[in-house]
Amino acid sequence: MTLHFSVLASGSTGNAFYIGTDQQKILVDAGLSGKQMEKLLAGVHIDPNELNGILVTHEHSDHIKGLGIMARRYKLPIYANEKTWQAMKGKIGDIHLDQKFIFSMESAQTFGDIEVESFGVSHDAAEPMFFVFHHEGKKVALVTDTGYVSERIKKTVENADAYIFEANHDIEMLRMGRYPWNVKRRILGDHGHVSNEDSALALTDIIGNNTERIYLAHLSKDNNMKDLARMSVSQILNERGFHVGQNIDLHDTDPEMPTPIYQVG
Repeated sequence: MTLHFSVLASGSTGNAFYIGTDQQKILVDAGLSGKQMEKLLAGVHIDPNELNGILVTHEHSDHIKGLGIMARRYKLPIYANEKTWQAMKGKIGDIHLDQKFIFSMESAQTFGDIEVESFGVSHDAAEPMFFVFHHEGKKVALVTDTGYVSERIKKTVENADAYIFEANHDIEMLRMGRYPWNVKRRILGDHGHVSNEDSALALTDIIGNNTERIYLAHLSKDNNMKDLARMSVSQILNERGFHVGQNIDLHDTDPEMPTPIYQVG
């Protein structure tokens, strides 16, 4: 099996992503309980005993809830930048020193036959970062939890074969919704989350000839709906000459159900 992945869970309540090859199997974040993480992995026939490590994007609980449990239970190394390690203190329990590794922001590390590139995002965490995965000329980009998509991010993730890309909220739903104003302001701000519209506009700048598939990720339970996100993003992409359903497939993600394993290329 070539480079393949599943969005195990994505949304306000918990996030986890699996990517692998025949040689290497990587988990990114473990934002659900240990039991739920095991169930999600089983749903795509991945044995957690075969995982090679866990990469951490940032310290928010919807990304690290099951991190300590999974690392201890399956003796998995954890990779995070120094500020994230500091911010996770007291949140993930005791982790053996030989399971703690530094993965600095704006750097690259090789895990077996997968090269992983990290890049910073704009979010209200210690030093949040996400990843691009490279294997045999194929490229998968994971981009969520950012208030806006900078030119630097666009350059790093451009022309990927597949994107897992944030479409967090519909702006009108958020504005009219029940959240207190300070929470709305945080979500709408530069250190919050990307809206459906901004997601689509960013995608029009980065989609390339290699791009086959986009997964809309980290949808808000209260301020978005799958159909609305897909419709909003499709409309803008189609208007800009990207033909959804022909050249590019658009897919949902779910907070409780993994996407089927997708083989890239």
